[in-house]
Amino acid sequence: LYTGITNDLEKRFKAHQELKTGARFFRISEPASIVYQEIHDSRSSATKREIEIKKLSRQKKLDLLCTTL
Repeated sequence: LYTGITNDLEKRFKAHQELKTGARFFRISEPASIVYQEIHDSRSSATKREIEIKKLSRQKKLDLLCTTL
């Protein structure tokens, strides 16, 4: 499960799909869909949340997805 931040989600997703730019993760595994997003008031708060999410185990990330669906 890839975790990242951007100020233009659609543009970033398209870049990962078509251009294979950005995260090394997508040079190995093609992105299929966006399954979760959060909106933050500042890049700083988004970065802090990204770090929190990246520290979660895979199972905890899946649990986060299930609680928001």
